[in-house]
Parts: sequence; C-alpha cells; structure tokens
Amino acid sequence: MIFKQLFDQTSGTFSYLLADEDTCEAVVIDLVYEQHDRDLALIRELGLNLCVCLETHCHADHVTGAWLLKNRLDCKIAASAHSGIDILDKELIDGDSIKFGNHALTVLETPGHTDGCISFLLDDETMVFTGDTLLIRGCGRTDFQQGSANKLYQSIHDKLFALPDGCIVYPAHDYTGRNASTIGEEKIHNPRIGGQANENDFVGFMENMQLPHPRKLEIAVPANIKGGKPEIIPSPPK
Repeated sequence: MIFKQLFDQTSGTFSYLLADEDTCEAVVIDLVYEQHDRDLALIRELGLNLCVCLETHCHADHVTGAWLLKNRLDCKIAASAHSGIDILDKELIDGDSIKFGNHALTVLETPGHTDGCISFLLDDETMVFTGDTLLIRGCGRTDFQQGSANKLYQSIHDKLFALPDGCIVYPAHDYTGRNASTIGEEKIHNPRIGGQANENDFVGFMENMQLPHPRKLEIAVPANIKGGKPEIIPSPPK
C-alpha cells in the first residue's frame, strides 16, 4: 500500500493519502485548502485514481481542500451523516467500509469533539486515523460544536482503546513535532485519558480547560459546511 502523511505548518494539520499499489485507487483524509496544489501534484505524480476525499469531522481551524480536488479529479466527498456538511456524496455511519483497490477503511463513529466525528480504521487494524478525537498525548476539545466530554471519553475509552495496542494512531493535528503514536502508548501515557483516569477525572479536566476559540472558527466552519467550495470558482490552469 502507498501511504503518505502530509503536513500543513500553519494549522498544524495532518492530511493522509492511501492508495492500492495494484489498482492505483486512492483515498485522502482531512485535506487543507491552501495545500491543494501540493496534493494534486502528488496524486498525479504517483499516477493515482482518487476515489474519495474523507473528512473526520467539520473542522474549525482550517478550510478543507475536498471540494477543490473533487472539482479537478471528479472524486467523491464523504463524512459522517452527523457532520453538518451539506455537499456530501456519501454520508457515513458506524461500520461503513470505504474500499480502495484491495484495501478498505472501516468507519468508527467517535463523537465528543463534535457530534459528527468519525475515525477510519485500516482493514488489517494496523492504522487508525482519529481526526481530533484522539491526539498524541491529548484529545480534541469539547467546548463548542456540540462537544461532549462524556461522549469523547466513551469514544476513546470504549472504542479506540479497544483496538490492538500496536495499532498506529494518526491524528488530524499535532503542534509539537510528533507525527504518530500507538493505541498502547496512549492507553498508558495520554495525560487526559490514559493510565488510571476515569470518566469523572476526564470530564472534570475537559470542562475546566478554558481555551480560546480557534482563530479561524468564523471562517472555517461555514466554509467546511460547503466542503471548502469557494465563492468564486477557480479556473483550471491551461
């Protein structure tokens, strides 16, 4: 399998490209609008057929590049049925399978950061793409966009922590230079929910964080509801 982890420095966002080497069918996860040229060039350089742009949730800190790639490559856009995104080609629910060649991602509903958060588990359970649900030594905030600390605890503790310890965790964000973890590491070392932390401990911590809202909140959410479709449609290069 072809696997690329891509990074946007400004927003601290990871995007992911996965493709089947035999069929060249590919999927991408959590694109960033400003990185469209990079992503399009990589897909074309590798000779891939992009099937679908996947969103782990409706982001509040950056605008997605999903619509731009759909416009250029005629792929689909898919996210949770509860994400609030208007222009989805496919609404995903727990247990859905997204196939690309000989591989597949299984949808895990993992609400809490938002009502529409989902994670994507590779079919051999060696990789899970957790969006903002489970971060490296952290987790998504729960104080806006229908967030719930209780739901987030249950999503992580009951669903993600039930995966094999060796399953590699690939989050949507990191701000300290780390690019991956494992379920086993997070179960032990995550200071918010790992170790002996129980639901009351977690909820108390999350409800007292008092974080400022993301800088792009008022721009990103309305744009992402439209899948990142711009007001003025860019003309393709000649």
